[in-house]
Amino acid sequence: MLLSIIHGFYKTKTNMSELAKKAKAGNEEVLNDLLFANTPFMKKTASFVCKRPIDEHDEEFSVAMNGFHEAVMAFDANENASLQTFAHLIIKRRLVDYIRKESVRNEKVMLLHLENEESSSTQHYLFDEKSIHTYTEEQISAARREELSVYNNSLKEFNLSFEELTRAAPKHVDARKTAFQIAQIIAESEELYNYLMINKRLPLKEIEALVEVSRKTLERHRKYMIAVVLLLNSDFVYIKDYVKGEII
Repeated sequence: MLLSIIHGFYKTKTNMSELAKKAKAGNEEVLNDLLFANTPFMKKTASFVCKRPIDEHDEEFSVAMNGFHEAVMAFDANENASLQTFAHLIIKRRLVDYIRKESVRNEKVMLLHLENEESSSTQHYLFDEKSIHTYTEEQISAARREELSVYNNSLKEFNLSFEELTRAAPKHVDARKTAFQIAQIIAESEELYNYLMINKRLPLKEIEALVEVSRKTLERHRKYMIAVVLLLNSDFVYIKDYVKGEII
């Protein structure tokens, strides 16, 4: 049963890759079909990032759709595990950028309103773009520290640590890229991912049947792949920025 699910998953992934290739080549009809078929996916991703329901009437949905379009145009089946994995990351980044810009804009409006209200009083406050930028950077630093703390706790559930991962990470670029792509497949497959989270170990037999990588290699990179799966199926925007060259 597991293998049939995996094969069905791969068939869908291959079809999506072929459609993305046609869309990149200029087939507008295929592009529109892709956008329409992935509307629920775009809503789900936007809702996940924004922490609230998002529909077609929200500006965030437009940002998500533009991000998906960008992902289709940049997708490379040889480099990326799947179109949706790639698009998920692009959409999240574009939404985070949008949220940051909106936050700064709203703060400027609020500060301008306060300044106008107090213009006739003896008290004057200096609000400028630099102070807003500093405040935003402090928020980002705090969020980054929080992400690292949560990620470290997730790793501990698998008896892993940041120090151990530094030693376990594949040293060669090709080996690291292969391990990363396998981790993406695990993260995308509900069956494989659930097995990992329940049993706290990788289903190596099933993975070996799916990819052209030896059991010995899978075991050698086991710790690294587990760490990547946990990262991919998380909402760690800032940590993912550190490894975005490998994720996308």
